[in-house]
Amino acid sequence: MFDVGFSELIVIALVALIVIGPERLPRVARTLGALLGRAQRYVNDVKADIQREVDLDELKNIQSTFQDAAKSVGQSVSQVGEELQSAGESLNQSVSGTPEDEAEPTAAQPPTAATAEETPSASAQMDLGLELTPAATTAAAPKA
Repeated sequence: MFDVGFSELIVIALVALIVIGPERLPRVARTLGALLGRAQRYVNDVKADIQREVDLDELKNIQSTFQDAAKSVGQSVSQVGEELQSAGESLNQSVSGTPEDEAEPTAAQPPTAATAEETPSASAQMDLGLELTPAATTAAAPKA
């Protein structure tokens, strides 16, 4: 900021010694040092406050970015949930919409072990949220 060299400081000290005098020069030097210390602390405090404000603004920007990302993820999850719900409803409608005569097996055709394997388990039905009726479950088995 100020380009003050050693020679300029010597000149300032000599002028101060002549103007102020040797008796009052130590007291003036102490007072001047205390004032310069206060000024430096004040400048450092102002710099720290400005740095805190800048950091706070950056944190607010990061927070808003994360909130926007969370909102978009939430919207995506809800959209996928709605799609799954509609797919589940269409599956339920297609399963429950089969005709009654095809859904009931005849006495001559007992269910085979393969049909038990092909029908989804109760836990799979719960996971998908599907409601299968007993008639719809037997309708899914192929006729031999």
